[in-house]
Amino acid sequence: MDEARAISVLTLAFSVDPMARWSLPDSEKYLATFSPIAKAFGGSAFGKGTAYIASGFTGVALWLQPGARSDEETLTRLFNENTDGSIKEDMQGIFEQMEKFHPTEPHWYLPMIGVDPVHQGAGIGAALMTEALRAVDRDGSIAYLESSNPRNISLYLRHGFEVIGEIQSGSSPVLRPMLRRAR
Repeated sequence: MDEARAISVLTLAFSVDPMARWSLPDSEKYLATFSPIAKAFGGSAFGKGTAYIASGFTGVALWLQPGARSDEETLTRLFNENTDGSIKEDMQGIFEQMEKFHPTEPHWYLPMIGVDPVHQGAGIGAALMTEALRAVDRDGSIAYLESSNPRNISLYLRHGFEVIGEIQSGSSPVLRPMLRRAR
């Protein structure tokens, strides 16, 4: 699997994401920083076989199975080093709220899913969700995500997720935690 190529797809997909661009509004800094952020957030999926890649690298979903975690130490460092001082406190508030909504029982977590903008609207995100949720359902586990883009809520609702709250701090966009019950 070509991890760098998959991360490139996510970098393109998140280039118009409200939360990603609020935290990294400068395009040069975004392009320089997003790849290591994506790796820290969901990169362990590559080694664990829970990275789902659409044909031709048109879309990518990084899932973390029960017990797997994001590299929170690296994420905190990257955001501290690269976000504007005026939003650092708001960023901390977002991370604290994310932790409160994150399930404590074993669950599958979707830190990142994205489709190359050239291929969006062709059902690739839905296909990636369907494929990954088969593994979730085989485990009889719950699934959890935070939607940083309101345009994606309908996709997640169609796959059985429910909005369980809102996360917002200061000038940040709204992040919506979503849960899918075990099946």
